[in-house]
Amino acid sequence: MRKAGILFNARIRAAEEFAHTLEEKLKEHKVMPWLCAASDEATVQEKLPGTEAIISLGGDGTMLRVARLVAQAAVPILGINLGSLGFTTELTEAEALARVPDFLDRKGWIDERAMLEVELPLHGDFPTVHALNDVVVARGSIVRVVKVKALVNDQPITTYKADGIIVATATGSTGYSLAAGGPILFPNAREFLLTPILPHLGTSAALVLSSDAVVELEVQTGHDARVSIDGQVEFSLRSVDTIRIKRSQYVTRLLRIQPRSFFYQTLLEKLGGKAR
Repeated sequence: MRKAGILFNARIRAAEEFAHTLEEKLKEHKVMPWLCAASDEATVQEKLPGTEAIISLGGDGTMLRVARLVAQAAVPILGINLGSLGFTTELTEAEALARVPDFLDRKGWIDERAMLEVELPLHGDFPTVHALNDVVVARGSIVRVVKVKALVNDQPITTYKADGIIVATATGSTGYSLAAGGPILFPNAREFLLTPILPHLGTSAALVLSSDAVVELEVQTGHDARVSIDGQVEFSLRSVDTIRIKRSQYVTRLLRIQPRSFFYQTLLEKLGGKAR
């Protein structure tokens, strides 16, 4: 490995300091490192060409941001947890200095995670955003339910009257969707979920959709609604605005050193299953 980036969460006080410690470790192994706050997207895109791996310092939120930034370049990501849950990260801070050389020597394996492609009809403009976790269409500042018409492959499914609707990947199935009553998908699954949030007088079941499904969510409400992508990119919505969601052509590539069966053990540990 010749070039690696270290992206840190600037809001975590220890992250930048630890980034410099890792920088010296990479140099010892003849790797050319570069450092940047994960929030500085312009600098990341400038330095990304030729990068063979990214080290993410933070928690799950930092991993989601980094995944969106590097998806098109297909650069693998090693997550080091300096946050709280750290469900998508691979190493703790205490493990990192001893284990990072294993990745530099190309040990371990790549864990590929499906992403979503989101087309946003922002009143004449149609930007596309990619998401690792989920897309949420929900009520805005006014505490009232929203009506959202859902179509899958151009076929109407139902019109939800709810706090919102979640479209989640397998990675996102252990997050907000799970809290809303959705199932857990195996992390490498290409299927994704359609999960209502506190539906009123309608279907409450989450739907597991095929990997080639195209979902359209049409907002039918006279008051404020919003769309949130990975909990970080947000836009306001007007009535009859339609969000179009499908599986992305890109995947997130996570660097792993754990056994391939790690998911179930991690699931129990992170979600408190052992205590139950």
